[in-house]
Formats: sequence, structure tokens, C-alpha cells
Amino acid sequence: MWGFQYPEYVSVGEKKEKAKKQIEKLRKKNPNISPVIIEGNKVAKTWWGIAWDKNLEGYADYSNRIGRGRSYVKNGFVLDLQIETCKVSALVQGSSVYKISIDFKPISKAKWEDIISKCSNKINGIEELVEGKFPKALGEVFTSKDNGLFPSPKEIKFNCSCPDVAYMCKHVAAVLYGIGARFDEDPTLFFKLRDIDFEVLLKKSVEEKMNSMLLNANKKSKRIIDDEDVSDLFGI
Repeated sequence: MWGFQYPEYVSVGEKKEKAKKQIEKLRKKNPNISPVIIEGNKVAKTWWGIAWDKNLEGYADYSNRIGRGRSYVKNGFVLDLQIETCKVSALVQGSSVYKISIDFKPISKAKWEDIISKCSNKINGIEELVEGKFPKALGEVFTSKDNGLFPSPKEIKFNCSCPDVAYMCKHVAAVLYGIGARFDEDPTLFFKLRDIDFEVLLKKSVEEKMNSMLLNANKKSKRIIDDEDVSDLFGI
């Protein structure tokens, strides 16, 4: 008991400076590292980033743990974050630099086809899709916990090289928030991570819209006045 010592206190400012130096050091070895830089008070600002965070925070398995990583990512401790198909790898500054890997199960074929059918005739183009400027009802389809595009805890498997035995350590939590922040920079990374071909989504929606237009092309509009009615109207 008498031999116990509390760890030496290190201020947030000192930790930030340490992280910056570590990024410079890592960049010399690998120019392609991509640290997560948060500007302002919000971790995520765009529709896809915000929806990602809300999805994770909405699950009981994560709600009491994921908040541990918010300050880590805001303070610039996520030194590198790489998004690949169904996989994320990252480096996070803690008492040491820890390696994190997170694997995501791809969306099932049945769920994907159901989402496509619900999106028909509702998306106007790629800009509308990536900027989150689509009907609210479509956003509800995407964020549905049971049948949406976002992963549930059972579809996520993570690992960290730190000694923390907690189910979700703060380093993993920081990376999960960092993923949402990365979607702010490039929303198409969401589709890459979830192994989704968003062009299929757009093509299906455009095809449905064109079919609807063609079906209505030969229908007589109620706004067109017959010749006989025109004569009566003007007394001809």
C-alpha cells in the first residue's frame, strides 16, 4: 500500500503537444498518415457524420463507453485513421502510441435490396446524396436500427494494443468518433466502409423517376382545355 504512487499528472496542453510531435515523427516514416483534425466544438458537422455518431450513441452497449473517446479525438490524439472496405486502422496517442483495428460486417444482400426499393424516385443526384439533402423519410430509412445503412454493435469488432481490459477502451472510442469526423471531409467514405455501391442507389432512383415520367407522358393533363371548351370560354 505504501509503495503505491499516482501516475504523474500531464496537462491536456502537454498531451496535445506530444501528439503533434508524434504526428511529425510518424509522417517522416509514412507521408500518407492521416490524423483526425477537429475544428470547433462539434466532433461531426455534416449529415453523415452526425448520423454516424448518433447511431453509435443510440446503442446501450456503447452509450456508457463511447463518450470516453470524445475528448481524445477533439484534442487531436487520433494520429492516423485509414478507412478501407469494411475495415478501419488507426493510431491513437495515449501513454504510448496504440494500434487500433475495427472490422465491420457488410450489409446483407436482403437489407441492401430493401433499402434500394425504398429509395426509388427519391434521390435527385450524387450531390444531394452525399450532402444529406434528401427527404426526411429517406433519412429515416438510412438510419433505421434494424434495417438501415449504419452498423449495429454486433456488426462491429474492434481491437486495441493498449493494456486496458475494458470492453471498449477510450482509444477505440476515439477512433469511432474519428470515423464520423472523416465523413465530414468525404461522405463517400461511408459507402466505402460499408461496402455499398452508391451509384446503384442513384441509378435505381433515376430509373424509377424516368419510368414515372414516361408513364405520365401520354396521359392527358387535366390542365389542358379541349377545343370545344375553348370556344365556349371565348364565345367563338
